[in-house]
Amino acid sequence: MFDYTAPADLLKDRVILVTGAGRGIGAEAARTYAAHGATVLLLGKTEKRLNAVYDEIVAAGHSEPVVIPLDLEKAAPEAYQELAAMVESEFGRLDGLLHNASILGPRTPLEQLAGENFAKVMQINVNAMFMLNSAMLPLLRLSKDASVIFTSSSVGRKGRAYWGAYAVSKFATEGLMQVMADECDDTSIRANSVNPGATRTDMRAHAYPGENPLNNPTPAEIMPVYLYLMGAESTGVTGQALDAQ
Repeated sequence: MFDYTAPADLLKDRVILVTGAGRGIGAEAARTYAAHGATVLLLGKTEKRLNAVYDEIVAAGHSEPVVIPLDLEKAAPEAYQELAAMVESEFGRLDGLLHNASILGPRTPLEQLAGENFAKVMQINVNAMFMLNSAMLPLLRLSKDASVIFTSSSVGRKGRAYWGAYAVSKFATEGLMQVMADECDDTSIRANSVNPGATRTDMRAHAYPGENPLNNPTPAEIMPVYLYLMGAESTGVTGQALDAQ
């Protein structure tokens, strides 16, 4: 799938929600999904960034996306139910969900990790993801072929020193993916996780300030696995922990 070439109409008529869609991998995934025919729902904290992605998609002549400003740190549980009601009213279903939004948090030894910092990372990376996932499940069940992609990390598969709350949150992400995949095994919903690997993003630059970012692939270069998993050609692939490179 790393050399996967998607048909131009791979995602035609599909409705796909992307979190963290304002920049980095989320923005690139949104543009890529739109370019392959999807109507993309752009969810993120900063409306200005979401609007910029919206403008790029419209300027390229693709299906008009929907901008959904939502602060995952502060959103109350009912906000997710309201979002689900809006999606059902406007589209009647959801065909795909990319859980991409997350924060790095402090990279520090556990004994120096403040409880409030740990809680913030878990709120955004795990709790909010769980609530959004739960709210969207009924809409995913209305799709004939639904795909959910969870964004993981190498430190969510083998813990490493100083990755603290982020690593713990990604272990939780893998666990949620596995539970969901098993529960949905006899349905039209599949769930998988993707470890993007070293990619030229702001988060990577923050985690590795001394690294030359030009040595890493751009988000556009790791899109094949995101396309493969979101399209019908991956039907039957579920519960898998995959790498984008």
